[in-house]
Amino acid sequence: MNPMTQPPLLSTSTETLTPTKDVGRGRRRPHLGLHRFSGIYVLFVLLLIFSLWIPASFLQASTLRSVLTGQAIVGMAAMAVLVPLAASAFDLSVAAVITTAVVLVAHFQSAQGWPPATAIVVTILICVVIGVVNGFAVVVLEVNSFIATLAMSSILAALVFWISGGQQIVTGISSSFINLGQAQLFGVALPVYYLAALSILLYVVLQHTPLGRYFYAVGENPDAARLAGVRVGQTTFLSLVFSSSIAGCAGVVLCARIGSASLEAGTPYLLPAFAAAFLGSTQIIPGRMNVWGTVLAVYLLAVGVKGLQLAGAEPWVDKLFNGTALLIAVSVSVYGSKRQSRHT
Repeated sequence: MNPMTQPPLLSTSTETLTPTKDVGRGRRRPHLGLHRFSGIYVLFVLLLIFSLWIPASFLQASTLRSVLTGQAIVGMAAMAVLVPLAASAFDLSVAAVITTAVVLVAHFQSAQGWPPATAIVVTILICVVIGVVNGFAVVVLEVNSFIATLAMSSILAALVFWISGGQQIVTGISSSFINLGQAQLFGVALPVYYLAALSILLYVVLQHTPLGRYFYAVGENPDAARLAGVRVGQTTFLSLVFSSSIAGCAGVVLCARIGSASLEAGTPYLLPAFAAAFLGSTQIIPGRMNVWGTVLAVYLLAVGVKGLQLAGAEPWVDKLFNGTALLIAVSVSVYGSKRQSRHT
């Protein structure tokens, strides 16, 4: 049996965590709005706490710009993992694809002498091919998405080492390309605008197109989706192609942002991306992977980590914070699923 035809690990139904009426009473639950937007309230609480605790360093325009810019790549990575998660698939190769894109776009300019536009297009096309290979392994070869994309991560790590010769690429990258990641508009770095544009585009696709409804239908119940005429395999395949394509774009932006390429450039983004996606599924549209909940989660986590760092916390606090958030978010989703099953 195709592993993607099995019931999803987490329910993605909008009704899972947001029942509108009490069973047998016909009254709305009073905590519904609080639950949907609890992340916004938590964000305001964190802002208040750090503003009172460390006002000299936290209440600065530079801190706001740092949070906005620093989380742009995290947000793009979160969008990459969100699409397959909506279709009940896991793409653990996102970080490796980001690293691959970073190294390729730098290599094409540095070693091959290609103009930035050509390097960007070819790099993203290669990332699309990576998504196709992932989709082929999962849908055609029927390998579990967790295993297939984990294997792809290892393959890409070897590819990146071979292309770069095991060395960081620091020269030969076009200044015009670097400007794409470091230039500012109205005092805000361009990657923030890239994230905003990507979020709007992905929101439209997921919420307002048949393809987005297919993703959610497969994630909610692949058997029911198949009976309704949805091509489950094709939908899963496309979700993985979407994921690698977005991760490739994130890698290109990251290379432009840092102006160099390292063999571990994408590694730090995997855990925050999954933490934001799962935490985001408890917000705005609870029980469903959604764009704006994910964006909220990205910056909620970022404010928490930034505030603790400014307060003098150890460097490892971000990993602890994101890991804890991921555990809590998944636990909340599982609890919500079990609670809903008891009421049905």
